[in-house]
Amino acid sequence: MIALLRGELAYKSIDHVIIDTGGVGYRLLIPLSTFYALPDTGQVRLLVHTHVREDALLLFGFATPAEKEMFATLIGISGIGPKLALNILSHIPVIELQTAVLAGDIKRLSALPGIGKKTAERLVLELKDKIGPTGGLAGGQSSAAPSSGKVQSDPLADVISALVNLGYKDAQARKVLETMEISHDAPMEEILKGALKVLAR
Repeated sequence: MIALLRGELAYKSIDHVIIDTGGVGYRLLIPLSTFYALPDTGQVRLLVHTHVREDALLLFGFATPAEKEMFATLIGISGIGPKLALNILSHIPVIELQTAVLAGDIKRLSALPGIGKKTAERLVLELKDKIGPTGGLAGGQSSAAPSSGKVQSDPLADVISALVNLGYKDAQARKVLETMEISHDAPMEEILKGALKVLAR
């Protein structure tokens, strides 16, 4: 089972990439958040979920552990296959999805493309006990590009980086933070959750 791939980004589109590793090109299906986290060229590193079925072996790539873990959790729900799970992650950040599930926000979930009221109710019913309020994102570093080894000490910079990795524009992320009342000692996770709530309005 392939769990991680590192190599040259040979091709990039909104729904899949091809990574050249040792002369072999691996095609990985990706959510939009991972697409935005990837550079246009160069070396990349993606976490991989290997999905085996009778007629095919499919690889799904993710920039963060939170995305990969949520994908695996989603496809474990009756009626949700890999394609729909990828679609869900392409239209809602992991933390926002967790918040909606824990709050039982059927309206927010049913607004996702391909998700009706019944599927939204199933998501809440089956996911609520499998995820926690903090989930797996919590400011986790993207695996899409090599790490520089530097530790960011500015929580606002970390929040902007996390929002950009989730698919939001840099300017949009900065504008949201400017509208928020943020305590000087507020942790990154708290600021990120607040920003996602504003963006969801």
